[in-house]
Amino acid sequence: MKKIAIFASGTGSNTRKILEYSTANPGSFTVALIVTNKPIAGVLDIAAEYGVPTCIIEKEEFFRGHHYLPELKDAEIDLIVLAGFLWKIPQALIDHYRNRIINIHPALLPKFGGKGMYGDHVHNVVLEEGEKESGITIHFVDEHYDHGDVIFQARCEVMPGETAESLAQKIHQLEHEWFPKIIEKVVKEEKLH
Repeated sequence: MKKIAIFASGTGSNTRKILEYSTANPGSFTVALIVTNKPIAGVLDIAAEYGVPTCIIEKEEFFRGHHYLPELKDAEIDLIVLAGFLWKIPQALIDHYRNRIINIHPALLPKFGGKGMYGDHVHNVVLEEGEKESGITIHFVDEHYDHGDVIFQARCEVMPGETAESLAQKIHQLEHEWFPKIIEKVVKEEKLH
C-alpha cells in the first residue's frame, strides 16, 4: 500500500474526501501525513478526527532549509498530493519526488493557471473571459506553477448569469468526486517511479 502526504493550506474539504475515500476503499493508498503551512488551518481538525499525523511547516525551513525532506522520508511517503496548498514546491522536493507530486487546479489548464491563480481569482477570470466551460485539472508538479503533465480533466458548463460562487460550487463537486479516484488510479498504475 502506498503512503501519501497531503499538503493543504485551508479548510481541507478535499483532504476530507480523500480520507473518506481511502477509508471506504482500503488497499491502494493510505494518508500517512498531513502537512500545512498554517497552524490554525481547518485541515488540522480533519487530521485529528482521522488520527493522521501532521506536520506544520515554517516558510524559511521549507524554502531554504531542509525542505522537510527528512520528515517525508521518515513517514515513508510515496506520493505528495497538493490539495489547496498555496506555496510553490521547492526544487529539492521536486527533484526527490519527480513524477510523485500531484496537484489539483480549479480550471482547465493550460488556461487560467500560474502564480496567483487559485480559488475565486480563477473563477472570476473564467467569467470575465466569457468561457462557456470550466473544470478541474489534476497534474504532476514540475518547476513551474500549474505546468506539469496533465493526468486528468473534468469539465462543467458555465451558465449565463453564473457567479464566482456558483462556479466554485460546481468546481468543488468535481474535485470531491474525482480527486480521490485519480489518486488511486495514479497509485495503482504505478506511475510512481
